[in-house]
Amino acid sequence: MKLSILIAIRYLFAKKSKNIINIISWISVICLTTSALALLVVLSVFGGLHSLMGSLFSTFDPDLKVEPTKGKIINLTEIELDKLSQIEGVECYTLIVEDFALFRFGARQSVGQVMGVDSMFNKVSAIDSIIVEGIFRTKSYDMYEGVVGYALADQLGIRLNFITPLSIFAPERTGNVNMARIDRSFRSEYLQPVGLFLVNQIEYDGIYVITDIEQAQRLFDYQPYEINRIGIKIDHEISSDKIQNAISELLGSDFILKNREEQHDTFYKMMKIEKFVAYLILSFIIMISVFNVIGTLSLLIFEKRESIKTLRSMGADRQLINRIFIFEGWFISLAGAICGIILGIILIWLQQTFGLVRFGAEGNYVVDSYPVLLKLSDIILVFITVSTMGLVAAWYPVKVLVKKHYLS
Repeated sequence: MKLSILIAIRYLFAKKSKNIINIISWISVICLTTSALALLVVLSVFGGLHSLMGSLFSTFDPDLKVEPTKGKIINLTEIELDKLSQIEGVECYTLIVEDFALFRFGARQSVGQVMGVDSMFNKVSAIDSIIVEGIFRTKSYDMYEGVVGYALADQLGIRLNFITPLSIFAPERTGNVNMARIDRSFRSEYLQPVGLFLVNQIEYDGIYVITDIEQAQRLFDYQPYEINRIGIKIDHEISSDKIQNAISELLGSDFILKNREEQHDTFYKMMKIEKFVAYLILSFIIMISVFNVIGTLSLLIFEKRESIKTLRSMGADRQLINRIFIFEGWFISLAGAICGIILGIILIWLQQTFGLVRFGAEGNYVVDSYPVLLKLSDIILVFITVSTMGLVAAWYPVKVLVKKHYLS
């Protein structure tokens, strides 16, 4: 094995009788370098988008969310909350009541969701960091207050300096709707908006109003021990899987425990599918680039046909000669993969540091430039993809041409 590698390196860098062979070899390396560079950059872009969206979701969503397996109501008498807080890695938890409601402010109205939270919500989430106007507060003395999504506030025409309260209507939880007096089939509450939050996601900014949990329970006709979900903040220095297993064991099969990705499983699944499709497309381009290696290796074998006869006369068997040229073709692919990865790392670093590729000047964007994130797993994937295809591509010409020149 060592002998075949040494001879392959010697053949690869030895002076060729025809300069065109050197040119074709360089073209092969450049094509593979470009393909590896493109694949690494595209994978890093998907990684950057994944990280960016995760950071946006984390400002609003808890690390873990507990929901009932059936229905939408959690009975707190069925959960040992004291034991939940004693689990290693659980820092705190918040109780949440959430359901759809109709909002009316002046002459404008819109359908959205009321989220009733307790005093621990701002510790479980990062709500304070996304308040763009006013403050986060749900109750002041005997008056209920709340914060409104920025897009919803704009749609309703809400301004924090207005005295007019926000009216909230929700259908009665029990009983039939009286079509003659529809107004009597709804429960109503009022709150004073004291803050606006901005997650930069319409699924939050365009529908949510956050208020006190007591007001939400009264609006939806819930008992004090009835809620919709529990948000949990965990210590990230402890294994999240270990914490999830401990919580799941405590809660049992009547409850579903979701981490951040599972809370947005549709989005993250779509991102993974898009990344996989992009990988397949670029891998196909790499496969086309690898055909240059086949042509290059064919010329190199033809160039060394006399050396093959010499090695044969010295006692080298066909397997040894096959390994020599397989390694020679593989080294060309490795050179392209390594050069492409190095250039890709440099380009990604420049994008992270200086934001070379930016979004258009017009419009409101979460970030100024395209997000990228370099992962070791992506580097390994690119290297394995290019080098494996190069190794497979080297096999065919070696098996066919070496046999021809070895036996001639």
